[in-house]
Amino acid sequence: MTAVSISARAVLLDMDGTLVNSDAVVERLWAEWAEVQGLPWDVVEPVIHGRQGWLTMSMLLPERPMEANLADEARMLDESRTDVGGVVPVPGAPAFLAALAGLPHALVTSADEDLARRRMGAAGLPYPEVAVTADLVTASKPDPEGFLQAAARLGAAPGECLVLEDSEAGIAAGLAAGMRVLGIGARAAQFAPTFWAADLTAVAVARAHDGEVRLTLGRAG
Repeated sequence: MTAVSISARAVLLDMDGTLVNSDAVVERLWAEWAEVQGLPWDVVEPVIHGRQGWLTMSMLLPERPMEANLADEARMLDESRTDVGGVVPVPGAPAFLAALAGLPHALVTSADEDLARRRMGAAGLPYPEVAVTADLVTASKPDPEGFLQAAARLGAAPGECLVLEDSEAGIAAGLAAGMRVLGIGARAAQFAPTFWAADLTAVAVARAHDGEVRLTLGRAG
């Protein structure tokens, strides 16, 4: 694979699927919910990643009262706070975040702050100084609000930012914000991100002379 160099004023990072592999927990909780609702897993699974839970539920069951969706989301979040079995870093994430230390970056996740801190901690990853979590936005991905808020907090224009994402909703949110998107992992490849890498072992980080972050995409996997 020919190396690709990307410069950005700020790097905005999704959590689940991009830095942290929490699929075991997420899919178990959603599979239980789908069974109760009488929904086939092959209908539910494609839309559970990247969005806040209530939005996924409203997409799957549009006539269902929002109060029921919010109650189920709260219950699932409570369960996931203590269920960290199988939560591990995405390959290359520890070294990638270590290389980003001191460079402008932010976490932008559909998890609330408490859950984000728990999952990052379970994966042994440092929690970024700047984080935009579900409790700080009014709209879930694929709405671009979270990424735009993070860019503003870092003092960067949208076009100067690079988003790292794995899900359809997250990639759509980054592109809607007017940002370039580096898709991470097999799931991301099908949603037309601006760039793509198999995992974070394929992404090198350096500080450019002008203060920008320079990412180099090397081998694919």
